[in-house]
Amino acid sequence: MPLGYIEKKLLYRVTVEKDPEAFGLLYDNYINKIYRFVYFKVSNKEDAEDLTSEVFLKTWNYLTQTGRSEIKSFSGLVYKIARNALIDHYRKLGSKQEIPLDIALEVADQVDRYRQIDTHHEAEKILSVLKKMKREYQEVLLLRYIEELSVAEIAIILEKGQVAVRVTLHRAIKVAKNLINKDKEPSL
Repeated sequence: MPLGYIEKKLLYRVTVEKDPEAFGLLYDNYINKIYRFVYFKVSNKEDAEDLTSEVFLKTWNYLTQTGRSEIKSFSGLVYKIARNALIDHYRKLGSKQEIPLDIALEVADQVDRYRQIDTHHEAEKILSVLKKMKREYQEVLLLRYIEELSVAEIAIILEKGQVAVRVTLHRAIKVAKNLINKDKEPSL
């Protein structure tokens, strides 16, 4: 059976039957992805664990409310809830957090494992470029290339149309290329 069918069946069991075992299976499939997504944004293990737990608790509460059978994509929903939890977290902090170098290097190691980047130096360059970009561009690049979500799923998460996501993705790639080329230029 295709994964989409299994996921939809589990989603149905959660929304209609309020089946915790079905939710547990969805949780098992997404916990590492959501943790990685959150961790990259907050750069703190404890905050990432707390926020990830909060995301899944909110997801369970949302799904078990009456009339939630219109959910088409669990991944779109859980990433959207994670994104909103991160926005709330940033609001509480009151300012944009910088990623400390040691944490950035740890994330670079994770990126290396998941995407088989040839060298640690390349991962450092990627993180350096991402940190220079505005948050919207960082987010769309992470969702597309690190989390490997489709444009349709990203559109659901960001509450934008697919065309708007494609345009943002195109602009983000262009900015990233410019930043990479700028870093390659010798300084005077």
